[in-house]
Amino acid sequence: MSNNYFQFRQFRIEQDRCAMKVTTDACIQGAWTPLMPEVKRVLDIGAGTGLLSLMLAQRNGDITVEAVEFDKPAAMQAAENINASPWKDRVKVIDRDIRDHIAGSKYDLIITNPPFFNNSLLGDKKSRNTARHTLSLTYTELLKSISVNLNEDGYFSILLPNTEYIQWKELVGSSFYEVGRLSVSHTADAPVKRVVGLFARKDTIITNEQLVIKGGDNNYTRAFIDLLSPFYLDL
Repeated sequence: MSNNYFQFRQFRIEQDRCAMKVTTDACIQGAWTPLMPEVKRVLDIGAGTGLLSLMLAQRNGDITVEAVEFDKPAAMQAAENINASPWKDRVKVIDRDIRDHIAGSKYDLIITNPPFFNNSLLGDKKSRNTARHTLSLTYTELLKSISVNLNEDGYFSILLPNTEYIQWKELVGSSFYEVGRLSVSHTADAPVKRVVGLFARKDTIITNEQLVIKGGDNNYTRAFIDLLSPFYLDL
């Protein structure tokens, strides 16, 4: 998914000005994250291209989404992607550092695909490093922003590599309960690559699932097809 755009069934993502492009992992998060009946207001932290905001808007016609992105080129491109979509009236891009964002009315759901890596080697490209590594927003700062903006009865969805997810759970501690999880593996015999975790202040289990992307024949599994077919053109 490294092209300058990615065409979905109902919308198009232009991504030439965004450090991080559309990824399969992010698409899985956007398609899988549960939208409980009480969800009306959603916050997308680190919106990037606007992908997650648009996926959620497609899935539920009753929600509104505020997409916060501090990188100006990415925020501009996200706004263009959203304005070209069928849901431009329900999704708003806010060009702001999430650490400075305090909503007047708190959110029922927060979704984030944050900078991934705490300890891996940095590359040469500054914008990609900022997007992939916790250089500009630490996990502690992210957790604080979530806590400040989340409704008392709300929940949040976070996508991380398995190792970083373990670190995240240790950081969260007793502040939030893990109420759901999707463990993603490329094949059935491969280790868990990514985890989408759901967290809430109340200990109410939502779901706990596993997803294998490809079968032994190297074709997409039925579970992956069922999950992504409302979005991907070629499934």
